[in-house]
Amino acid sequence: MKGLLGAVERKNGWQLAEWIGESTLDGVQHLLERAQWDAHAARDVLREYVVEQLGERDAVLIVDETGFVKKGQHSVGVQRQYSGTAGRIESSQIGVFFCYAGRGGSAFVDRELYVPKAWTDDRVRCEAAGIPESVEFATKPQLARSMLERALDAGVPCGWVTGDEVYGGDRHLRLWLESRDQSFVLAVAKNEPLWWQGPDYVRADQIAESLPARAWRRLSAGAGAKGERLYDWPLTPLWRLQIIAEERRFRHYLLVRRSLDEKREHAYYVVYAPRSKATRQTLANVAGRGWEIETGFEATKGECGLDQYEVRRWHGWYRHITLSLLAHAVLVVLRVRGKKTPEGSVPLSVQEIRRLMWLTRSSTCWRGPYGVAGTSIAPSNAIADDAAAYLPICYIYGCSTKGVIQADRKDSKSCRQAASKSECKEVCDR
Repeated sequence: MKGLLGAVERKNGWQLAEWIGESTLDGVQHLLERAQWDAHAARDVLREYVVEQLGERDAVLIVDETGFVKKGQHSVGVQRQYSGTAGRIESSQIGVFFCYAGRGGSAFVDRELYVPKAWTDDRVRCEAAGIPESVEFATKPQLARSMLERALDAGVPCGWVTGDEVYGGDRHLRLWLESRDQSFVLAVAKNEPLWWQGPDYVRADQIAESLPARAWRRLSAGAGAKGERLYDWPLTPLWRLQIIAEERRFRHYLLVRRSLDEKREHAYYVVYAPRSKATRQTLANVAGRGWEIETGFEATKGECGLDQYEVRRWHGWYRHITLSLLAHAVLVVLRVRGKKTPEGSVPLSVQEIRRLMWLTRSSTCWRGPYGVAGTSIAPSNAIADDAAAYLPICYIYGCSTKGVIQADRKDSKSCRQAASKSECKEVCDR
């Protein structure tokens, strides 16, 4: 975590080891490959931390995948497949991620590695990569459902789910969300068959073409780098046979987004929501928040080394990815808190916060590579004074690159509630 949040620009094994003050690569490799700690338990801590800091009732869960270009044939799950990162078919790994967009910011809460069927059908190859025997082939929407089920069963406050066509086009996922009474705004392809005015299928783009001009309204999908992101939006109900009162409480819609430039590009969304919540502006806002996961991928790769790992096996992938997401969550929380600045000041970006983090190495919750005594730099900003923002660091520090140390959940809770940095240090030193 120190290395992932440090000033080192490349987050490969050697540079991480050097930043945390180790003379060899052994400690970092031990942490990612051989040490006895549970990356899934760390994921649960990540989710709890993000919800604690950003949680709100109408938050949006965003699902999307990202690619990790890898050469060779031995990295777990690698194959020639389309990678949005590369923009073409490449030898790559694909990870499916969930991002929680809540109060003032967004951070990741879950991740799964997509393992192609060519891998799951080859048990010898799976064993060599450390893939557990229990892992079977799952499509990306099926992985999304597993993560959604974990989040909803854990009581994560969530008003909406959104995702691109890969997930919106999966009817099984949509029906499962409906069975959980979970509202969603999911993108679909233009040729998605939908029931519009009766039980006859009509393509999404044909429905949009049939709508009169008065059905379109110009609305913002949220603020962007150049101001409000304005589009034209129509909203039309879709037909469903709804018999009981509980079924009639929810309704299905088609939402369309049309750009204002010469291309007049369209995007299509299937909506399932309570009638009382399904205002056009609300749905446009939910669809607009879907872009936040792309910003998250960019920041986590650029600032926290999400894609700079040098591991090939199953456990190594999950451990590195989870720690990178934890590091990103800390930066997001600090940025959200930094927005509460005097009027007229500009909040720091995630990138700026990460670059300032190394200045706080003398904080008792943030030891530099040579310890507190090894630096004369004194923390000079509010980042160093906010011990609560370091919750994931204090907790994960229960496992050290020096050897196997079992973390105690009670101690992590004590660290979360520490009123001062000295108290936090006492817990971390235990």
